[in-house]
Amino acid sequence: MTPAEDNGPEPGGDDLFAAEYVLGVLDADEREIASRRIDADAAFARLVDTWEAHLSPMAAAYPETEPPIRVKEALDRRLFVAEPRAGLWSSLAFWRGLAAASIAALAIYIAVPYLNPPVEQPRLVASLAADGSDVRYLAVYDAAHREVGLSHVSGERAAGKDFELWMIEGKNAPVSMGIIPAGQTARMTISAAVQEKLAQGAVLAVSLEPAGGSPTGQPTGPVVAAGDLKSI
Repeated sequence: MTPAEDNGPEPGGDDLFAAEYVLGVLDADEREIASRRIDADAAFARLVDTWEAHLSPMAAAYPETEPPIRVKEALDRRLFVAEPRAGLWSSLAFWRGLAAASIAALAIYIAVPYLNPPVEQPRLVASLAADGSDVRYLAVYDAAHREVGLSHVSGERAAGKDFELWMIEGKNAPVSMGIIPAGQTARMTISAAVQEKLAQGAVLAVSLEPAGGSPTGQPTGPVVAAGDLKSI
């Protein structure tokens, strides 16, 4: 490329050109062209900003340090001799190839989560209500965080009483999931055993119990709300 090519590389190569600029592998003429384009071409400037954001973490692992004086002396000898020897480290083609390889590796790193997305965890919802009761809850089961979120829609617990949440699987005995904290919203962490059963679509129920919960491990008061968990 020559300085006369004021518009940079051929169409479609701007992304690589911007990446090479950020990596610092352009020669002086090309870097001057890139600098002018950054000032005049907003789209190209955005590409440069994007690559700076992508590549900046690579430098974070290397703390700033003062190079030994012998390094500068060695560079001076290599850069300012009358007839510099051509070699791998002074080859623009080598640095271009390295830049392209770095970009390809970064693209693969970015694309892997999309090519192999994580298994989506189920999310189930239930509307909990019962005939003859004004207690209403909306429940959301979030498998990824192993918790049930509850929104208290209506109904008050009686003085000295607590609401307790139960899981009912088929004809099996109800399994307590704990006392529902007071308030408009609550989150209740669940055990791994209960999580496996919830994922299959169990029933949630709310009973009115003595303060502190059922003393027997089974519902002792009336069931004031219940509903099936369904996929969303």
